[in-house]
Amino acid sequence: MDKGKKKHILSPHRLKLHEIIFEADTPFGKLFDVVLLISIIASVGVVMLESVASIKAEYGNILFIAEWSFTILFSLEYLLRLYSIGHPTLYARSFYGIVDLVSILPTFLSLVFPGSQYFITIRLLRMLRVFRVLKFVQYLGEANQLAEAMKASRKKILVFLLAVLIIVVIVGSLMYVIEGEENGFKNIPQSIYWAIVTLTTVGYGDISPQTPIGQILASMIMIVGYGIIAVPTGIVTAEFTKSKNEKISTQACPSCASEGHDHDAKHCKHCGEEL
Repeated sequence: MDKGKKKHILSPHRLKLHEIIFEADTPFGKLFDVVLLISIIASVGVVMLESVASIKAEYGNILFIAEWSFTILFSLEYLLRLYSIGHPTLYARSFYGIVDLVSILPTFLSLVFPGSQYFITIRLLRMLRVFRVLKFVQYLGEANQLAEAMKASRKKILVFLLAVLIIVVIVGSLMYVIEGEENGFKNIPQSIYWAIVTLTTVGYGDISPQTPIGQILASMIMIVGYGIIAVPTGIVTAEFTKSKNEKISTQACPSCASEGHDHDAKHCKHCGEEL
């Protein structure tokens, strides 16, 4: 542990609260996780129902009360999480800490920006808590293994995406020259858009080549697209097979709430506090 970092010793009631909120190995901890998971699913259901005009027109007040009830619940939960750990700022800056905060902001923002429907989708980030609620060794081990594979693959995937970008720019430019504005390819950016849609085999059909040469080039891009789609999957799979699925503890650090420690770890690998 860093010399300049003050050791935080939690009081008994804060330790008990931490055990209930962050741990899933006790009856109260499991009950808390189950209730929280049900609340997350119900909250997402409310957001989905609000998007249906007929339902909102008839049950708008009920949905409004339900959403605010969930927001208050999640806000209280967020504050309790900060209170029950030794380093609240570390948790607040962590991935799940940011998710917790962002998941409750849309409702409060609606007070300042009425009708801020663009922020509603942010509420779905609450569903990410599902992966944290399932605090079982096998899930944590597999999640860490996948995360390590993604991290090890990032440079290869970046090179792959750069190669794809070069291809679509070149093909888009060629199609603009071959087809021209009279066939719907009004400019190079729009032609690049067509190349991306075609290469990814999406095929909206809003723009299509009309000349024989353009159709031949489009056919080649379609065939190449099938092979290109499999490349990122192969890269991640290769790294995934190399990574080791180590035994992971379900315990969360009482100081910074970090998870995913080795089963025999005595100290947190993030803040150095004793587990």
